[in-house]
Amino acid sequence: MHFRHGNRAEGHRPATPDAPSLAATAAALAASLGAGTDSDHREDDPDLLREVVAAAPVGIALLDERLRWQYLNPAFTSVTGLCRADLLGRAAETTAFAGAAAALHRVLADGHDREEVTGGPQGAGAPVPPGLRVRFHPLRHAGRTTGVIVVVLDDPDPAREQLRELEQARARLTLLDAAAEQIGTTLDIDTTCAELAAFAVPGLADLATVDVLPSEAEPARPGGGSGHRLHRAAVRAVPALAGALAELARPGESVRHRDGSAAARSLAGGVSVLAEPGPEEAWPAGTVSLLVLPLAARGHVVGLLTLGRTSASPAFTPDETALLGDLAARAALAIENARRYTRSQGIALELQHALLSEPGNPHQNLSLAFRYLPSGSASVVGGDWYETVRLPFGRTLLAMGDVMGHGVEAAVDMSHYRSVLRDIASMDLPPHRILRQLDNVISAIDSARPATCLLVLADPSRGRWTLSSAGHLPPALVTPDHPTELLRVPTGPPLGTGLGGYEQTTHPLTPEQTLLLYTDGLVERRGEDIDVSLERLAALRLPATGELDDLLDAVLHSLAPPPAPAAEDDIALLAARPKVR
Repeated sequence: MHFRHGNRAEGHRPATPDAPSLAATAAALAASLGAGTDSDHREDDPDLLREVVAAAPVGIALLDERLRWQYLNPAFTSVTGLCRADLLGRAAETTAFAGAAAALHRVLADGHDREEVTGGPQGAGAPVPPGLRVRFHPLRHAGRTTGVIVVVLDDPDPAREQLRELEQARARLTLLDAAAEQIGTTLDIDTTCAELAAFAVPGLADLATVDVLPSEAEPARPGGGSGHRLHRAAVRAVPALAGALAELARPGESVRHRDGSAAARSLAGGVSVLAEPGPEEAWPAGTVSLLVLPLAARGHVVGLLTLGRTSASPAFTPDETALLGDLAARAALAIENARRYTRSQGIALELQHALLSEPGNPHQNLSLAFRYLPSGSASVVGGDWYETVRLPFGRTLLAMGDVMGHGVEAAVDMSHYRSVLRDIASMDLPPHRILRQLDNVISAIDSARPATCLLVLADPSRGRWTLSSAGHLPPALVTPDHPTELLRVPTGPPLGTGLGGYEQTTHPLTPEQTLLLYTDGLVERRGEDIDVSLERLAALRLPATGELDDLLDAVLHSLAPPPAPAAEDDIALLAARPKVR
């Protein structure tokens, strides 16, 4: 299987031989193959002759009397693996047939046929596959030799077919190995589709589009019809076609392929469709070969990969259709995995928001503000949570926790922690004993995930905070005209380990003082020491007065990482301030 790599000459266009040349080519071809000529052949019908030569099952090419390439039929480019742009208009000495230049000149000189067997790379152009038997036949017109016909004949070596099959298998493995490294590097659908388009262009095609069924649509089944509106996820083209992209739907837009088009037929039948662009195809001018591949995974068609080539490239072949079908299947699995992941994370995100939307009501002597941010644009939900519990005598228990892991399971465990915390807090125990009881309950559940937790008992009437930590980061205290202070809190092991050993400490609570609780996604960065991360928080000059939401906005603006993929964890924040009466 031959694929195009490297630079290609620009500006060469297929020459159109005149009618006498085509007629002479057809007659000379018959003579070179040992067939008789028919006196009734229609030399005056160039369209018929062009179709005959173009449809010939053997590779045919035409060079003029200066041995410049003038015409190549599709079979010639297919069997040699050469691009039209690499040959047309160029002298034989500067192309992959440079090694045969001497034989070509002798054919012009004496008018006799020559045969050669290719032996590998020749000249400055792309290499010709070894073992091809090639015949050079003089083209005569008006009594003189005006060029040379090149005909690729059958290989006399019976082992060549086996070699060809081995080369195809090697090409398949090489292609799929490269695809595995470059496609599906994330679990984001649009990113995966963009990687697929980038992999296809320019190595496999001049233009590629990737369309996927919307996540809310029912996956298409083979034979289920083509009446789907698809989401255009990616478009890619070689520089020469960059201007033509304006004719196509852009990524993010929806597309509906016309009935009868190659894309509609591929979507309806769940099969690959190899075709020439017709009036029903919405493809840029200059595209001469189309290959539409269904993106099918787990018995469902999830989208389409459409590849196009211009006249500067060999047309798609049936062998390539089979090979690229394997590529499409591999890419479809990556897209389907990303779709399932996005769907599960969407469920987890909805659950997270539902569970965190209504924390317990504090006493009127305390103002609270909350914020939750999933990690990056992919909505990868973790187990971050917060809670408030109203207690007797004007006290409010504040909790900030982080269940290890991500996804639906972490969100469910988070809900369990909050529920158990409310039950234990109703016993009106001090914070360190609440953590001890919570640890005992959670550690008895084999499937429960460990979690860090910080408890703060706000008691404005007595003017104190009482704090206890189960492996959680220290809270920040924001006071007017003072730097941000990280409170020292005795830290025990995470909840769910069954180790216990929790302690508590107190800190004065003064009017206009704000306590900020947070999860590690706010400050931690990969490869950075946690002390450095906490120093960054302590160095902030935060608004100590005004609305608590303004304070949270300032914290997030200063510390929250940029959207995915840089953000690696979700963030939960809770700000509490006593009300001055």
